[in-house]
Order: sequence, then C-alpha cells, then structure tokens
Amino acid sequence: MFDPADPGFLADPYPVFAALREQGPVHWHEGLGVHIAVSYPACDALLRNRALGRIWRDREPVDTFPAFNLLHRTSILESEPPTHTRLRRLVAGAFGRGHVERMRPWVGGMADRLVADLVAELRAGRPTDLIAAVAEPLPVEVIAELLGVPQADRGLLRPWSNAIVKMYEYGLSTELQTAAEDASRQFVEYLRALVAERRLRPGDSDLISDLVAAADGSDRLSQDEIVGTCVLLLMAGHEATVNVVGNGVNALAHRPDEWRRLVADPELTVRCAEEMTRFDSSLQLFERTATADLDLAGTPIRAGEKVAALLGAANRDPAAFADPDRFDVGRETGSHLGFGAGIHFCLGAPLARIEVQSVVGALAARLPELNLNAEPVRRPEFVIRGLTALELA
Repeated sequence: MFDPADPGFLADPYPVFAALREQGPVHWHEGLGVHIAVSYPACDALLRNRALGRIWRDREPVDTFPAFNLLHRTSILESEPPTHTRLRRLVAGAFGRGHVERMRPWVGGMADRLVADLVAELRAGRPTDLIAAVAEPLPVEVIAELLGVPQADRGLLRPWSNAIVKMYEYGLSTELQTAAEDASRQFVEYLRALVAERRLRPGDSDLISDLVAAADGSDRLSQDEIVGTCVLLLMAGHEATVNVVGNGVNALAHRPDEWRRLVADPELTVRCAEEMTRFDSSLQLFERTATADLDLAGTPIRAGEKVAALLGAANRDPAAFADPDRFDVGRETGSHLGFGAGIHFCLGAPLARIEVQSVVGALAARLPELNLNAEPVRRPEFVIRGLTALELA
C-alpha cells in the first residue's frame, strides 16, 4: 500500500495505482483508515451510491476550528438530501441566470492577456513560471469577477484558499491547521460583510446578489449558506483550474508531438482540456461515509466506515480508457471522473472547462514551441495534486 507522504510516490503514483487495480477494485488502507476504490467501475459506483454519503463531522476540538467547521456545515459538498437537494436547487437557480455564458468572453480575454504577457517575457529571454503568471491568477480573477469582489480586495482570496485547502490532507501539522482556521475566519468575516452589503445594495450581474435573491417560495439561503457557497466556489474552482492547467501543460511539455498536434489543429482544444483533466487528476481522492451496510465491488462495507474514490487511479483504468497512460490531445474523454459523478458532480465544472480551454487555446495560438526551463516543482500533498512552479523558456 502507498505512503501518501513519500516523495517518490507523489512524483508518479500511477504505477502504484496500476498494481493495486490488478490486485482488486477495493482495498483497505490501514494508514489512512479508509477503504479505497481504485478501478473506474468501483469509483463510479461509489460516487453514485446513495448509501455512501458526504457526512460532515466537525474538525476537533470544535472550539479550535469554529470558522473552518462553519464553512463546511453550510456547504453543498458536505451535505446529503434533503439538505443537499434544497441547497443545490437554490444555488443552481442563481447560477442558472446565465452566469457561465456571461463569463465566457471575459474568461477568454483574461486568459489571452495573461498568456500574452507570459509570452512577451519568454521572448525577452526571461524564463517565466506558468503557475504564477497564468494558472493561479486566472481562476481567482474569474471567481472574484463572478462574485463581484472589489478589485482592491482580490489579492486576499488566493492566500485564503491556499491555506484552507491544506486541511484536506492527511497528517497536517498544527501550524498549518492554525493557518487554515485563521484564513477561514478572515474569509467568513469578509464575506459576511459583502453579503450584508449586497442585501442592502444588490449588484446588476454578480452571483452574490443572485444568491441573496434566490428563493423557492419562502425558502431562501441564509447568510452563512451563501458564505459557504462562495468559499466552496473559490476553493474548488481555484484548485481545480490551477492544477489541471499546471499538470496538463507539464504533460504536454514532455510530449512535443502532442503539443505540435494541438498547435496545428485548434479544433482539438476542447478534447485536450478534457484529457488534461483525466490524465493527471488534480483531485486524487474523494471520501464518503457508509450510512448502511453495503457491498462495493465485492468488498463488504459496514455502516460508519469511510470509503474513498481514488480518482487518479480510476482515470487511468484500461477498462475505461484505451491506452490510459498515453496523453492523447484528441481523446474523447467525456466519461472521466475529474469532476466527480452523481449528485455531487461539480457545480462549477462548466466554468472550469471554459478556463482550461481558454488557457490551452491561448498558449497554442501564442506559443507554438513549448519548452521547459527546469523540471516542475511538485506540491508535497497527495489529495490535491499539483505544481508550485512550472518554469517555461
């Protein structure tokens, strides 16, 4: 079984995943205290099984993490029906007011400007980090624009998100736990003030104003439900996009034939973005809890036990994808599990897809030769897989 802190495993976990799949679809991981599903069918079944739910349990001690726990008690991601049904109906109704299509040209323009600045630096002979120059700022700007966060405050969002998501890793230090709670508290306070302002003075097109107005009869979202939704959008949207772009461009830089194929045929941009999401999954593991005794791919699971879909393993399963360890810019990969499945399928997936497609399209148009100046610097975490630096030359 793998050690999620082993640098060698983190550098390339996929051979280990392949070996586990050959041994069986579900395994018990003693170190993590969780059953792990490693085949595509088992992971897909896990994500869709209503007896396997997202059952939130407060981080303890509870009085040490009040803000972090509040964000998750009110989150769509951490709830099950009927609470999940109600929250998703209200949030999806606000999202359905054309926000994704409204943002499409804005996202395309922002991605193109960031890539143009990156290419200008490269042409001047200055190696430049794709993560810092494009992959990180784009999703934060997109979510900030979507929510209507004032320009002067947007620099606050990325550090808050980076600190909070560390809490999803295993074996976290006390220092990082404290930093995550501090970031959660600051974010909650900021968003409560912003939501209160939008109640008094609604905006014309921002999502927070639409979340404030969202109603189903007399049912409306509470202030903290709106706060939890906004934080989820930032963390999920930011982490997904920055890591899909970083991991995907890294894969392409090591496969110049596939990059040239994309440059020669821009029509492949949409498929390439999906392949980036599949090939090196930004979210490697997604946990659920059994609410009843059940069987998962031949493995008995007892009520109360934790089960995790190992998405990185599922997305490389040869039972679901031909030659899965090959990066193919023309692959049809609409069935990958990069955005989950079932009732917890990522609400922001359409927006994330626009962001990745916009970056890939701009890079292919402006940077026909894709060269690394140094090997990428990988994040030392397992659950969220990504790079801290990808320097181009």
